[in-house]
Amino acid sequence: MNGCFADTFFFLALLDRRDEHHSRVTAFAAKYRGTVVTTRWVLAETANMLGVTPVRMQSASLLQTIEKARGFQIIRESDRIYERGVALYAGRPDKSWSLTDCISFVAMEENGLREALTGDRHFGQAGFVALFAD
Repeated sequence: MNGCFADTFFFLALLDRRDEHHSRVTAFAAKYRGTVVTTRWVLAETANMLGVTPVRMQSASLLQTIEKARGFQIIRESDRIYERGVALYAGRPDKSWSLTDCISFVAMEENGLREALTGDRHFGQAGFVALFAD
């Protein structure tokens, strides 16, 4: 699969003008011509984090249209990806990786994705390239 994996970081920064990474992420998004790949786990985490903000309705709109939007692809969830994510989460007590991160790592690995639209250092710790890491 070609493209970059979009983490919650990307969607938060894209939707919320108050986010410190908003201008950097929107500039990237305006130029990027590849496929943006994500999971429903990431989308749920994004909606949860934006649920009590002024951009709640933008978040809801994103959720309603992203599956049909050209340039986006959602990796279909499976019991296998979830179970492997839980196993990774349980197997790395030395890390502060969230369950959503662990599921993302498994989904990326299974789909041959190396680059993530995130500033989250956990992606680098897991061996991926965090494109917005400082």
